[in-house]
Formats: sequence, structure tokens, C-alpha cells
Amino acid sequence: MGRLTRRAFALAAFSTVSAFTTGATTAGAAANALRPPGHGSGGHGSGGHGHGGGGGDLRATREMRGMWLATVANRDWPSRAGLTAAQQRAELIGWLDLAVRKRLNTVMLQVRPTADALWPSSYEPWSQVLTGVQGRSPGWDPLGTAVKEAHARGLELHAWFNPYRVATHADPSRLVASHPARKHPDWVVRYGGKLYYNPGLPAVRAFVQNAMLDAVKKYPVDAVHFDDYFYPYPVAGQTFDDDDAYDRHGSAFSTRAAWRRDNIDKLVRETAARIKAVRPGTQFGVSPFGVWRNASTDSRGSDTSALQSYDAVYADTRKWVRQGWIDYIVPQLYWHIGMSAADYAKLVPWWAQVARGSRTRLYLGEALYRAGDSAQAAAWQKQNELSRHLTLAKKHPEVRGHVFFAAKDVRTDRIGAMARVIADHYGQPAKPPR
Repeated sequence: MGRLTRRAFALAAFSTVSAFTTGATTAGAAANALRPPGHGSGGHGSGGHGHGGGGGDLRATREMRGMWLATVANRDWPSRAGLTAAQQRAELIGWLDLAVRKRLNTVMLQVRPTADALWPSSYEPWSQVLTGVQGRSPGWDPLGTAVKEAHARGLELHAWFNPYRVATHADPSRLVASHPARKHPDWVVRYGGKLYYNPGLPAVRAFVQNAMLDAVKKYPVDAVHFDDYFYPYPVAGQTFDDDDAYDRHGSAFSTRAAWRRDNIDKLVRETAARIKAVRPGTQFGVSPFGVWRNASTDSRGSDTSALQSYDAVYADTRKWVRQGWIDYIVPQLYWHIGMSAADYAKLVPWWAQVARGSRTRLYLGEALYRAGDSAQAAAWQKQNELSRHLTLAKKHPEVRGHVFFAAKDVRTDRIGAMARVIADHYGQPAKPPR
């Protein structure tokens, strides 16, 4: 849930990941280079696992085949701000039709990229990615249309929210005058050239939940989807100034880090409960950075040497799975098989073990955007790298499918990596797990 995109990508972080240390501050400089993207209850229910597309293989009838459709900075859609309502709608329909053609079954649509809205919200302004002016109505209802048209095509529509990012700049005066961040300047922290709501304030946590749940109340979205931004990724030489909030609310905790993790735990746990109260059939999923902790830091961690979401952004993603707070998790495994700092082949079994026996379904986030990018490692120049990922994941029954970042790369498919995935694994349509 950026390069101005989400995964500004998770990962770009990893281009310099080998320089990361286990400390959040040191890791921060590289993490900032990265980013981004972000994105029914219960169990590993009906349907088997199976990534094969073959004929009578019933295992292939239920698996996640998703793509992220990013709106921040107009990454995927709309193609630019200021299109007419008819043009915006036509582009959106085109993305849904693309998903169907590629035998996908789920679209994670970013509907709250920067404390704004792609639906008529009573809490936050219209997003500027639509008209170019924050707060200006686009003359139609993008989220309402997306849900209706996705369902008409047999697709699930997961509403993707970024909980705490307010702006990708650091000037509050550029926000529309009615913006909650201007009405409550004490809620906002400047950090790394951007504006964030302070996760340590109970009033902020309640407000962002209200703003997001507004969409769940109004539309039958299939899921609420968070991306990987909780506390911001570390920026070298900078401090996230939450001293006052910590002084007021952190006295019960031995360290600031423990208090920050508890703040994010509360966001996740409370959001899950409120979704079920508002619309019980709606799922709740999170797409975190792909490394929880390194084994060198924590014996429960993965055999990696990378930035750690537990320490860097205070997201205890392993706990959320083991406690069953979320319906699904999509770790961003944006690295190739054999990468020394974060090997896809080592992370898949680690996440499978975490999900084993829990009620949380495991999907894997795939870096389609890297395939064929000349700036990436040699493995990403091979058409079959992503197909190899799906073949490897098939060995782990806990893996219930894959989500591809992102829509524009599904369409462009530089070197045919997506076409290879479809040919090798998506021979027949599939429904999402439930």
C-alpha cells in the first residue's frame, strides 16, 4: 500500500540492501531510496492451494491472482491529473478489463494515497490525482464505479489505503484549507520531506480509522488493504519527532520502539474489529515489507540481512499473522531467487512457516516492475524469473496465491515475464480463496 509509488518501492530499498545493517537508523538511508507499494474472514477454507493452471486440477480453482493499481502521483491511474470524468472512467474500466484478460481475479485499488479520497468522503478531501486540485470533485464516484464494474466482471475489488501519509511534500499550506491536517496541525509530523499523521496520538488513530471505514460503510468492497507504510521508513540523519506524544502516552512502555509497535498493533487490531462490525463479509489484508526480522537479530527471523519492518517501521507483522488479527498477508518479496541479502527462495518457506496453522492466508507480493528493467540484477532480465517464483511457491501449501506490482507493468510487460506466468501457471481462470 512510493517511487512515488508504493514500493518506492519496497524496494528499491533492496538495491542497496546489502549495505543495510540491522539497526533501523542505519537501514533508513537505504530504505528511503526505496518504496514503494502499500494493500471474508477466516482460515484456509474451501479450495486447495495450487498454482498450476492445468485442466482438471481442482487445486487451481481457488488462488489469489491480484494486481496493485496505484494512484499516488498518478503512477498507474489516472494516467494524468485533469482528465475528464469520462476519460478517467474509461481508463479505470480498461484496467479492470486488463485484469480479466490476464486471468487475474483481484484488483487492489489505491483509494486513499495521501490522506485524501477517491470517493465522496465527509472526512477527507478529494484526491488531487483526479483533477490536479485537492478537494475538487471529479464529477463522478471512482470507488463506487470500481466496485460495481469489478464485480460485474467477476473480480474482487480490494480498497487499498495508506493510513498515515498526509503528503509527499512537507508544506502544510499546500493542502486544501479544509484538510484535517491543517485543522489539527498538532497531528502532523514533518519527516524526510513529507508530512505524516502521528501514529502515537489516539485521536489520530481514531480519525484515520473513521476516514477509511467511511468507504467500507458506503461500498461492498471485498477487502480493506494496507500497504507497508506505518511509521515512515528511516531517513538518515533525521528524527521522527513524537517526543510529546511519547511523554503523554508512552509511560507504560520500556522503550519508545515498544510503544511505537503497540501503536501500530492497536491500529491493526482495532481496524480489524471495526471492519467486521461495519461489514462482516469484508476481509482485511496487509502488504508489508518482506522481511520481519533477520535471524541475526532474532532467532525467529529469516535468513536475511536486510531492513527489518519490526525495527524500521514498527510493524510486528509476524504477530498479526500468529494472532489472527488479519485475514491475509501479502509480504512484498521483491527480490530474485538467489539474492544474497534477501533470497526469495529463503523467504517463501519462512513466511509459509509463519502462516502455518494460523487463520491468516498467505499471498506473495511479486516485483513485476523489476522484470526487464536494465537497472536491475541479471536475474530480472530473464523472462522466466517470476514464473520460477510461482513454481517454487507451489511447494508450500500455505501460499495461496500472488499479487503483482503493478498494473502498468502488467500491461507493458517489458520482456514477457507476465505472459510467461500466465502461460505456465494461469491456464484456467481461478477464484480468490475464501
